[in-house]
Amino acid sequence: MDVRNETRQADLGSRVLWANHILARLRGFLMRPEPARGEGILFSPCKGVHMYGMKFALDVLFLDREGRVVSVFPDLAPGERTPLQKRAYHALELPTGTIRSSGTQVGDLIAWSR
Repeated sequence: MDVRNETRQADLGSRVLWANHILARLRGFLMRPEPARGEGILFSPCKGVHMYGMKFALDVLFLDREGRVVSVFPDLAPGERTPLQKRAYHALELPTGTIRSSGTQVGDLIAWSR
């Protein structure tokens, strides 16, 4: 699916998977190659991310139910985890550098379409 930062008019990904069932959420990027620019995974529901077992860093955005960014974690490294994000409903994992290059910030509106 396509994911876009509507506030900044920036494309975040054109090949983003939607992990909206338990097996897809459990797998995430484990045992997958490092994502290329334009790839990512949108986890729903999700209030926290861990990088245990990962071999590469990711940018992570947490979004509320409406798609508003509630927190950003650029370059989350293997072995790290985020604190619980109580206001989040979705987590969007993207290649490192996506947050910086798009200028995405807390409060931005993210939209996706299939």
